[in-house]
Amino acid sequence: MNLIMRYINNRAHFTIAEIQREFKISRATAIRDISEIQAMGFPLTTELGRGGGYNVLQNQYLPAVRLTTEELKAIFISFIASKNSQLPYLQNRRSITEKLIGIASQTQQDELIELNNILLFENTNPANPNLLELDDAAPAELNQLISFAVRDKHLRLTYEQSPGWPQLMDVYLLHIFNSNAQWLVEVYDFDADEFRYLPVEMLRDSAISEREMKWSEQEILSKKRLRARESNLVVKLDATGIQRFKRMHPPGIILSFTGMFQSSGIFNVQLDVADVTALAYYADWLLFLGKGIEFERIPDELRVILEQRLNRCIRQLE
Repeated sequence: MNLIMRYINNRAHFTIAEIQREFKISRATAIRDISEIQAMGFPLTTELGRGGGYNVLQNQYLPAVRLTTEELKAIFISFIASKNSQLPYLQNRRSITEKLIGIASQTQQDELIELNNILLFENTNPANPNLLELDDAAPAELNQLISFAVRDKHLRLTYEQSPGWPQLMDVYLLHIFNSNAQWLVEVYDFDADEFRYLPVEMLRDSAISEREMKWSEQEILSKKRLRARESNLVVKLDATGIQRFKRMHPPGIILSFTGMFQSSGIFNVQLDVADVTALAYYADWLLFLGKGIEFERIPDELRVILEQRLNRCIRQLE
């Protein structure tokens, strides 16, 4: 890396391709080394566009970071809110917290410590107030998955749904999200021609795919929009329904807010009406959402199950 630093220090502008040719390294390695050099404080600015690259700010020094008391509180509170929520790169929380406390004055330190004692969030554990505790780490594969995805969303995943039965998948990654305290990745499976939600904890040996993409990103997104319009279950929620939705919902369902202050929302699902188990599960869940829902579209098979459940409840009350 020192050689790369000396190389770019004598230039006003350079590109990743030039670094690759000069040092005979891969694009991924070049990007990683430049990112580490930037993190060390080397004054580089990014130039976007086809002919873009990096500009070197000669004789420029990055100013020391100065945070106000309110800014320190804002960052510290976000850390408190993240306790016991399985975050990626969680091992960095310890060092960041220590640095925040280190740059704070004695009065600010006292206030931050007191904030840690008095503030409780829904996902935190009052029996474990230690902000530096790292027992809530996310799946080990998550950090690697994120590192690959920010460089290239066309990935090769090894999905092990059952121990000892790995499945190799060529996918395009759409989202990584946390649902019901579980990390999931939403992907388009090129071979199966379907969108899937995979638990991150069941992934093994992720890597950037070396295959040529069958469809472009825009074509994949168009497929997703088309299938969303063809969904056979479309449900509107009021504020009460939204609160219950947040408490529990099937993996992969995305709630779109339609009202101000998240007062209303809508979601859509494509259900397999031949899957009796799935229909029964959705019937129970929709009943859990309560009267704060309105059906815009619902398959007849699911409607029948809901009516049977409701009629059974009415008979039990009589």
